[in-house]
Amino acid sequence: DAVLGNKDVKVTIIEFSDYQCPFCRKFWTETFSQLKTTYIDTGKVKLVFRDFPLISIHPMAQPSAEAAECVREKDGDAAYFKMHDKMFSEQNILDSGNPSGAVTKTVVYTNDDLKKWAKEIGYDISSCLDSGKYKSEVEKDTADAAKAGGSGTPYFVINGKALSGAQPFSAFQQVIEAELNK
Repeated sequence: DAVLGNKDVKVTIIEFSDYQCPFCRKFWTETFSQLKTTYIDTGKVKLVFRDFPLISIHPMAQPSAEAAECVREKDGDAAYFKMHDKMFSEQNILDSGNPSGAVTKTVVYTNDDLKKWAKEIGYDISSCLDSGKYKSEVEKDTADAAKAGGSGTPYFVINGKALSGAQPFSAFQQVIEAELNK
């Protein structure tokens, strides 16, 4: 699974997310950058991103997760997170006209959009995405999310403690600070 931050830290956030979920995109738009600046970039916390596509309501969540894995195959975790950011940013543009704009709805897009977005950040994922190479990897993450108690997205596990939904920074800060001060 893709990891953002120093691998040897005291606090690990596991994020189970659905790329087409508006609440996951809301977390990315409103909370993620603050977590990254305050905790991840300072070497206190790492984020492990795992897929939890709710395919019954978000048909593009599975191919989006596979697209991110295809990019990661080419250039590692840094590339994965470039694609992660690109997918959420492009959906914000489709939703509100702005890469960091308001999240108002589930956005509809296609596999061709995923391929185009990957190409815009320097990766050709066409054959990888079309092959379904990462389907079982994404399905394994989904099964693990359910085992961890996740029933909706986004779903977070911070050092074993569950936090569900697009929570504000303060909710994360409370759990993280308690873990850092143990």
